[in-house]
Amino acid sequence: MKTQPLPQLPPANPRKEILELSTLRDVLRYAISVFERAELSFGHGAGGALDEAAFLILESLSLPIDDFNPFADARLTEREKHLLGERIALRVEQRVPTAYLTGKAYLHGVPFRSDARALVPRSFIAELLQSPFFNGEGDQMALVADPEAVESVLDLCTGGGSLAIMAAYAFPNARVDAVDLSPEALSLAAENVADHGLGDRVTLLEGNLYAPVAGRTYDLIITNPPYVGREVMDALPPEYRHEPAMALDGGEDGFDLVHHILSGAAAHLNPGAGMLCEIGEDRDVLDAAYPETPFLWLDTANSDGEVFWLSRNDLAALAR
Repeated sequence: MKTQPLPQLPPANPRKEILELSTLRDVLRYAISVFERAELSFGHGAGGALDEAAFLILESLSLPIDDFNPFADARLTEREKHLLGERIALRVEQRVPTAYLTGKAYLHGVPFRSDARALVPRSFIAELLQSPFFNGEGDQMALVADPEAVESVLDLCTGGGSLAIMAAYAFPNARVDAVDLSPEALSLAAENVADHGLGDRVTLLEGNLYAPVAGRTYDLIITNPPYVGREVMDALPPEYRHEPAMALDGGEDGFDLVHHILSGAAAHLNPGAGMLCEIGEDRDVLDAAYPETPFLWLDTANSDGEVFWLSRNDLAALAR
């Protein structure tokens, strides 16, 4: 007996099909189904189709993003359906990151403008700055014992400025210099700095790594530089190809800029200071390149050893 093929749904048409729906709960269910069938990549802040669909709906409708339930049974207007249908369609058809569709991303509840001028804000450093390592609530594990004593911070490869702004909040007495090579990214960073009212404390500088801050020293350096290797760059999901390649591409093994950052850091750090750097999942490559360097690898809720800390003294040994 010949087996009959299972029936298949035709391709989704979000712009049309969403007009048949009524409530936010209906749209959430629909978007999850469409996202799952499209096998999207969710590497820009959401943990999966449910989180991404909920964020797209709530942010698009200017609703609080922390709880979907109070609005689940609210009915949508035709105008709202058209907006959500278009964004769901673009997310699936062109694989545009949701943060670019909504124009907004959040790091630990802090909002930032987001568009194709810079990477979608996402860094484990943001979580670490709010942790006992840096928030003054640690003891022997603290890397910064007193956040209020930090008077100067350098953020290298700032992109849209999210980490510079997070540092300004974490260290209330600090002036933050934020450096990037891309004028487009810095234009977005300027908008974010203005949104947060930090123009008097965050200075944006265009240039290559330490060049714009020659002669200056800091109590802390933070950096989330490009660290994607050539093989991974060639295999990136479509979502990442909407982002500026220069903000991702770290050369053959991913660490071209990291080597430059390490070699120049000590000259820009005050005594007792240190550097926090995110490098992704290839810590073994860095450990092999610097076998005598005592990297302190820091874990977060969603990462295992993707960020390291080095003191000024340890970095000075690399500069010799």
